Formats: sequence, C-alpha cells, structure tokens
Amino acid sequence: MYDDIQLKRGILDGCVLKIISRQETYGYEIINILERYGFGNLSEGTMYPILKRLQNKGYITSEFKKSSLGPKRKYYSITDDGKKQLNDFKVLWRSVSSNVNSLLEGSE
Repeated sequence: MYDDIQLKRGILDGCVLKIISRQETYGYEIINILERYGFGNLSEGTMYPILKRLQNKGYITSEFKKSSLGPKRKYYSITDDGKKQLNDFKVLWRSVSSNVNSLLEGSE
C-alpha cells in the first residue's frame, strides 16, 4: 500500500489556507474540517507546526479570543500574502493534478 502521509503533508498548507480563508477559525476546528474531507486522523502534533509555519511566513495571523466552551482559543485569520499564496497553490494544484491524472489515465 502506498504511504500517503508524505503526499498529504505536501498539500496540507494550501488546504489549511483555504479553510482559514473561509472564516477565522482555530486549530482543532481545522483538524475536524480536514478529517471530514477525508484527510484521515490528523493530530495536533501535525496541525500546530503547519499553523506556526504559515504564521512565520506571514500567511496567517493569530489572536487569542474568549471561547464559550472554556479557556481562550487561538484563532487564525488569513493575510493578504496568505490569499496570494492560496491562489498560487490553487494554480499549481490544478496543474499538478491534471498532469498526474493524464499520466495515470494514459494508454502508454
């Protein structure tokens, strides 16, 4: 069986940016959304380094806000640079997925 963890890690940044671009959100909610889209069991140990990396690159910002369910949560928002990066990811993804699909479906 093909080990899909590395492949998924390569595309999670773009997917996380997409989720955050929809609305301000927090890490655990991002994990749940990705799991609903079939990304399997993601851990906080996978998600929070991604969020930290995206923040260090200036693609997202964070702010602690009060939660109705307990302690404050760190909420993430996308920046203008993050929106540009998301657009670049979409263009690259469409190209790569088209090329891979052509290769896999080809008759050679």
